Amino acid sequence: MNAADSVEALLFVADAPATLENLSQALALTVGQVEQALEVLNERLAQQGPLHLVKLAGGYQLATKPEYGQVIANFLKPQRQRLSRSLMEVLAIVAYRQPLTMAEIDQIRGVQSDYSVKALLERRLVQELGRRHAPGRPLLYGTSQQFLHQFKLNDLSQLPELESVEPQNSLLSLPMESEVQPEA
Repeated sequence: MNAADSVEALLFVADAPATLENLSQALALTVGQVEQALEVLNERLAQQGPLHLVKLAGGYQLATKPEYGQVIANFLKPQRQRLSRSLMEVLAIVAYRQPLTMAEIDQIRGVQSDYSVKALLERRLVQELGRRHAPGRPLLYGTSQQFLHQFKLNDLSQLPELESVEPQNSLLSLPMESEVQPEA
């Protein structure tokens, strides 16, 4: 039993991306040895078979190669879980401005957002991060590991830069109420 095979077995049964530290502890190997095993496994998978190694959400995971997507979709017949426009707006606000409170989300959007935040919490795309040290101790929200996983990001630094988003399509670029000038 070699290290690459052991890493492959662990990644096969993992229900979420496995970190180097987790793999290292499970296999009683150093992080360097696990990195070498991952390189060997990655090379082996790239040469043959339907799987490949992906680095995702701060860890590693086995995934099917893109060319097998249609075959898998035909077999599983997955139900698409589309996010509505309001859910995407709230998710974008949380992703770029986290940590923030419900009141801050409402202020940016200009409408009440409690339903959207609740729906994103249920889908595990957003999580409670704690409480702000302010009157009322409001909850703080931020993105979750599931968010990174679903959007195929390793970390938040991989989010597109806000400057690359056209202002007319982004609620994040709208002026805050205090910045709006009254019309004369």
